[in-house]
Amino acid sequence: MAQRLTMEDLVSLSKRRGFVYQSSEIYGGLTSAWDYGPMGVELKNRLQRFWWKEMTQLHDNIVGLDAAILMHPRVWEASGHVENFTDPLVEDKVTHERFRWDQLPEENQKNMTSPAGNPLTEPRQFNLMFKTRLGSTEDSASDVFLRPETAQGIYVNFKNVSQTMRVKLPFGIAQIGKAFRNEITTKNFIFRTCEFEQMEMQFFVKPGDDQQWFNYWKTERMDFYKKLGIHPERLRFHQHGPDELAHYAREAYDIEYEFPFGWQELEGVHNRTDFDLSRHSEYSGKDLRYLDEESKERYIPYVVETSAGLTRSVLMVLADAFEEEEVGENDTRSVMRFHPDIAPITIGVFPLVKKDGLAELAREIEKNLREDFSTFYDQGGAIGRRYRRQDEIGTPYCITIDYQTKEDRTVTLRYRDSMEQIRVPVAEIGEAVRKATREYRRVGA
Repeated sequence: MAQRLTMEDLVSLSKRRGFVYQSSEIYGGLTSAWDYGPMGVELKNRLQRFWWKEMTQLHDNIVGLDAAILMHPRVWEASGHVENFTDPLVEDKVTHERFRWDQLPEENQKNMTSPAGNPLTEPRQFNLMFKTRLGSTEDSASDVFLRPETAQGIYVNFKNVSQTMRVKLPFGIAQIGKAFRNEITTKNFIFRTCEFEQMEMQFFVKPGDDQQWFNYWKTERMDFYKKLGIHPERLRFHQHGPDELAHYAREAYDIEYEFPFGWQELEGVHNRTDFDLSRHSEYSGKDLRYLDEESKERYIPYVVETSAGLTRSVLMVLADAFEEEEVGENDTRSVMRFHPDIAPITIGVFPLVKKDGLAELAREIEKNLREDFSTFYDQGGAIGRRYRRQDEIGTPYCITIDYQTKEDRTVTLRYRDSMEQIRVPVAEIGEAVRKATREYRRVGA
């Protein structure tokens, strides 16, 4: 029976196998900051490319953008972040530990006590944006913010993109980038952190067409996770009720995933109406209306937003891919069942033994595969142990070079999920791997 990871096990495995480390660990670590190790950065980059291909390459009406992290302060006034981007904060009067008031148990709220039983301060609103200063001297410096989201960089470039790319409604602008939120409490590993990355797409439509496109993107975004091979039973929609809707939203759904610590938001799909472009037009004094060449009308487009957390998606993939399964009597293996397109390593290459020229031949084959695949060479230990090490970091394919390779130029190709082994000519390794990956995509879709 396959077993899922607990969060404690996931954090331990992430460090042991080079996925995620505690930031500044040798100095005792920094709360809410994490570093992505050799396996983690590859997983994150591949997941990012998977999303980018899905949103831009596979859609002829979506283009990309990479906006600056620092923006004019008025941007955040127009967006409502200065006024509305707050959480209720309380502080333990004895330990000075801070908590979000709305996340404390009802009993603690009623008694005005912290989880430790100490008295709390009265709730006050705490703005989540990080403030810094931009300028060469203290006197000339001006206050700016680290962006708390990537969406505003898209809105303020709406006119630039529509003019330079000559795109017509409906069209989208996609962006991946870092955002920063001074969270009162951070928890659950890389799920909620102060520094994170977002994958967002803002889709601009004619007013009146917004509901049609909202429904379209709801379906598209849920299908994306199924293409990744995520277990469907661990995904669901959550509709925002009237008390949950953001100030800019007409309708909103979260795609939630069942993490080891419960159901939590993975991505938001929002109908933002014309709020964003209207506000930026008002605050900047620039006309951001769109000219419809067919009807000759000018209007502010509506926006359907899809907003996913890249770092949060990494946690989802780690949690979803891991299984511990029985592979024989009194034997189990730990395996990460990553989709081959996002696995940090695509092919593990092993000589059966180091001697008799097998290591040199394996090195030659591995070097030739590097041009098209992410490879890893390992000649240490028993071959079964090497397979297990690759299983635990999610390598979908392994090849072993043995004495038969010297005779007929074939290798053993092993599949991670089924553990099936077949003989493949050296010249056909690449095509065999590509074919298996195409099959994986077809099944996932």
